[in-house]
Amino acid sequence: MTPALNVHAALSGKRILITGSTGFLAKVVLEKLIRSVPDIGRIVLLIRGGRNGADARTRFERDIATSSIFDRLRAERPAFLAEFFAEKIECVTGEVTEPGFGMPITAFNALARRIDLIINAAASVNFREALDEALAINALSVQNITELARAGNAPLIQVSTCYVNGYNRGQMVEQNVTPARAAIPRHADGHYDLYALLQHLKHRIAMLRAEVHEPDELARRLTELGIKEANYHGWNDTYTFTKWMGEQLAMAAMRGRSLTIVRPSIIESTLAEPAPGWIEGVKVADAIILAYARGKTNFFPAKPKQVVDIVPADLVANSVILAAAEALLSAPAMRIYQACTGATNPITVGRVIDLIKGESQRNWRQYERLFYNEPKHDFRVVSRPLFLLMLRAMRIGATSWSAVRKLLGAGESPKLEALRTTQLLALTFSFYTAPRYVFRSDRLQALAQRFSSEDRARYNVDTAAIDWQDYLCRIHMTGLNRYALRPRAPKPVEEVSAAPITI
Repeated sequence: MTPALNVHAALSGKRILITGSTGFLAKVVLEKLIRSVPDIGRIVLLIRGGRNGADARTRFERDIATSSIFDRLRAERPAFLAEFFAEKIECVTGEVTEPGFGMPITAFNALARRIDLIINAAASVNFREALDEALAINALSVQNITELARAGNAPLIQVSTCYVNGYNRGQMVEQNVTPARAAIPRHADGHYDLYALLQHLKHRIAMLRAEVHEPDELARRLTELGIKEANYHGWNDTYTFTKWMGEQLAMAAMRGRSLTIVRPSIIESTLAEPAPGWIEGVKVADAIILAYARGKTNFFPAKPKQVVDIVPADLVANSVILAAAEALLSAPAMRIYQACTGATNPITVGRVIDLIKGESQRNWRQYERLFYNEPKHDFRVVSRPLFLLMLRAMRIGATSWSAVRKLLGAGESPKLEALRTTQLLALTFSFYTAPRYVFRSDRLQALAQRFSSEDRARYNVDTAAIDWQDYLCRIHMTGLNRYALRPRAPKPVEEVSAAPITI
C-alpha cells in the first residue's frame, strides 16, 4: 500500500514564495499556512511597491497584517502571530509584470536560491480590463514567474480559473483547454503555441496607442479590443482569455518540471475557516445581491435551471495547499486540478435566487450594511431575449422622466440609474450564470484521498458536503454584511430633511 501523503512533512521547514498576497484568495492561503503549518521554514511575499514609494514590508504591515483574516489568530495566539510575522514573513519588493521583477540580477538569483516552492496567485480579476493590462498581469507575468521557478528548480502552483474553458460545452475535465473558436497551433508537448497570437495582440495594442492619445478613450478602446479578441478566439471576456494564455505560457516554460494548475470556479466567502463567511470585497454573485439589496435591479438574464458554480474560498485554499504538498513530495509532472461544485454538489441559478431572496425578505434587518430598506420588490431571472425587450421598454420611460427631472433641477432619474446598473451587471456577469458546461473535480478529489484522514479533515476539499441553504443564508449573507461592506454613513441633515422627487 502506498504511504499517505502528509502536508506537514511536505511543508515543514520549506520556504514558499507567494504572489498576489494582497488579494483575497492569497490571504486565505497565507492564514491557513501560518495557522496549520507553524514550523514552515519561511513565507516570502512578493509585493509591488506602492505608488507613494511604500516598500513591500510597509504594504504588508498596512494591507495584509491588519486584515480581519487574522482575527482568529490574533484572538487565540497573539504572541505566536506577532513572532511569525516578525521572523518568518519575508517581504520582497518586486513587480511581477517586469522581467526579473524589476530587481538587479544578483537579487533575483539570490531569491531563486532561497525558495522551495512558488504559489502564483497574482491576477487581475476585472472581467472587462483593458487588454494591455490584463495581458501583462494574467499572461506575460507568468513568464517572469516561471523564470524564477526554473532558476530555483522550484515547483510552481499556478492559480487559474475554471472559466478558461471559455465557450466550450459539456463536461469540463481537468486537462488543457482547446480554444472553442479560432484555431491556435498546438505544440507536440500539449500546450498551445502563443507566439503568433501574442505578436498579433501586441501589434493591435500598439496601433491603438499610436491612434488614440486621450487616456480615458484609450482605456475604453483597449477594453473593447480585449472583449473582441476574447470572443473571436472562444472566450467571454478578457480575464478568462488572458488566464488561459497564462496557463499555456506556464506549460511551455515548465516542460519537464513540476507545474500544478489549480482552477477555482466562482470563489465566494469561506465555509468554515478561519471564520465562516470571511470575505474581502464584492465578488461575482455579491454584485447582483448588492444591487438587489439597494433596489438597483430586479431582473437579470439567466436560466433558472442552469447550474452556477460557486466554491467557498477556504476549500480553494486547501486545494492549493494539497497541490503544493504533492508537488514537493512527488516527481516533477504537469498536473491540473479544478476546485468547483458543479459536478459534486450542483446548485441552480433559480435555487440561489430563491434562497437569497427568501433570507433577504425574512431577515433583512439583520444585514444593516447590506439592506438600507426592506426589499419589497421581486427579483426575477428571464431569458436573454426577454431581458433585452424589458430593458429597452423600461429605458424609454425612464429616459423621458429623467429629462423632466433635470428640468426641475432634481438630477438623473433613479430608475434610469437602476437600468444602467442592470445592464452593466448583465454585460459583466451573465455568462457566469449560464455556461453550457459542468466543471469536474475528479482528480482533485482523488488527490485528497492520497492524504491521511487527518489531513483530509484539516484541508477539506469535499464540496459534496456543502449545505447550500446553510452556506448561502446563514454563512455567506452574514459574512458579506460583516466583512465586505462598510457601515452606512449617516445622512447629512439637509439630505434627511429634503423631500425627494419620486415617480
